[in-house]
Amino acid sequence: MSGKDFEDFVVVVTGASTGLGRAIAVETASRGAAAVVINYARSVDEAQETARLVEAQGAKAVLVQGDVALDADCRKIAAAAEPFGRIDALFNNAGTTKFAPNHSDLDAVSAEDFLHLYSVNVVGAFQMVRAARALLEAAPRPGAVVNTSSIAGVAGIGSSVPYAASKGAMNTLTLSLARALAPKIRVNAICPGFIDTPWFGKGVGPERAQKMRDSTAASTPLRAASTAEDIAAAAVFLASTASRHVTGETLLVDAGTHLGYAPLSMR
Repeated sequence: MSGKDFEDFVVVVTGASTGLGRAIAVETASRGAAAVVINYARSVDEAQETARLVEAQGAKAVLVQGDVALDADCRKIAAAAEPFGRIDALFNNAGTTKFAPNHSDLDAVSAEDFLHLYSVNVVGAFQMVRAARALLEAAPRPGAVVNTSSIAGVAGIGSSVPYAASKGAMNTLTLSLARALAPKIRVNAICPGFIDTPWFGKGVGPERAQKMRDSTAASTPLRAASTAEDIAAAAVFLASTASRHVTGETLLVDAGTHLGYAPLSMR
């Protein structure tokens, strides 16, 4: 526990109804955030539960429905923080995928799949930063953007080829925006591996999800299947004052999964 290092922060989390987004929202609230804007696309009941958990930690929760693929919705999400006068941390966590894990089956995905995944995973993150820029720059310290990327974007693995490609693009987006928005805004990304959340179960079914959970715990160097809370701690670090001199970084948070692939120095 890092005490109250988010004291009085205004935080925006996209895709915060469940899983990692919820964990990030609750973690920032537990560290002293004054307000947490909770974005969700469809799951209003789950988003309301996130709000309840945030408020139980003493923060004000603001619910905003919106699809980050739509620029107007991104502007609506950012506008929810306007009454507070600033955004200290924006977590671009909303994301989607197409489950087609056999990457050699090129007919399992379509051009429409690529366009849909890019519209949410890449364009959505860009639009959120653009919509929130003025409020991020109004923060008393450099505003922090943390993008939820994936080990898939580094190693070319994961739920599908379009998903891996979109996360690779998000990593490049992180670098571009870190250069473009400094010194007033820091931009970083986390690259999780497997996260034990309902998202996997919904995509591949409970039986396969359990096999993935067991396989991950047995094969990662740290012998762990990461929880949402495990990953949230790293994401929140990149938005905290402890990382005030970190920008343009993509942090692998995967229990060591990447060690089974070519080292970055060989690329």
